[in-house]
Amino acid sequence: MSQIPVAHSGRILSVNISKEKGTVKEPVEAVRMAELGIEGDAHAGRWDRQVSLLAREEVERFEHKAGRPVRNGEFAENITTTGMDLTRVALLDRFRIGTVELEVTQIGKKCHGAACAIFREVGECVMPKEGLFARVVSGGEVRAGDEILHMERPFRIRVITLSDRASAGEYPDLSGPKIQEMLAAFFEGKRWHVEVDRRLIPDNAAQLEQMLGEARSGGIDAVFTTGGTGIGPRDITPDVVAMLADRQIPGIMDHIRLKYGATNPNALMSRSVAAVMGSTLVFALPGSVKAVSEYMEEILKVFEHAFRMLHGLGH
Repeated sequence: MSQIPVAHSGRILSVNISKEKGTVKEPVEAVRMAELGIEGDAHAGRWDRQVSLLAREEVERFEHKAGRPVRNGEFAENITTTGMDLTRVALLDRFRIGTVELEVTQIGKKCHGAACAIFREVGECVMPKEGLFARVVSGGEVRAGDEILHMERPFRIRVITLSDRASAGEYPDLSGPKIQEMLAAFFEGKRWHVEVDRRLIPDNAAQLEQMLGEARSGGIDAVFTTGGTGIGPRDITPDVVAMLADRQIPGIMDHIRLKYGATNPNALMSRSVAAVMGSTLVFALPGSVKAVSEYMEEILKVFEHAFRMLHGLGH
């Protein structure tokens, strides 16, 4: 897995502020970023949408479609960029402008509709699809003409299969690849920089503990394990996860057990768990391919929401 973020650069064409939300922002010579956002701007505050960004290239496409010019700030963006493809930006990517660092917290937003000045005139807005929103990580001054650097943040996932026999080469690991396949389908077309690595180990508590500890300290975003969730003498996965967890998330696994236990009572014997270790989500799944498919189908319904909650993102 790469540790150095991929970076792309562009320029700031305009910096813009307004005194009220839902109104056009006016270009200014410079702004000062602080802990709560841009000083003097209506969107500053203790929340996750302190600063908004929009590419001038998207504004120009809108101009062509609308048949009228749009000035910088008219879509209520704080920073108008140029020369950089903002459509490749993902959640928790960062922008660096001199000493300023911004962390992306939201992509697009619900339009104000009739309360939006440009929507009232044109009947359409760019920000709901193309606008980016960020919170301030470190402050400083930003002005038109400054270089802006986009740093991609990989969304890193580890898949661990626990199986004495598969790790000994007695049969192939099918469950780990199934998790990876379902993750690939889930993320297809989404704006994430996903990296997945897969491990295969025996049902060994010490090895699992080491791998989970490395995931936590190494900033892995999510770990999916498969195998070892039953009540057999070698089924140790839930016990190791529970020992390392800061918090458990019982609801999702309880729901899955009850859903499939209604037709297959044996499913109720699973000790599968979901938990949080630091900033890492952990999901311990059963070992069969069928169970993996069932569990992943339900987990992926709430996966993005869980990630957003864990990182303090409001939407």
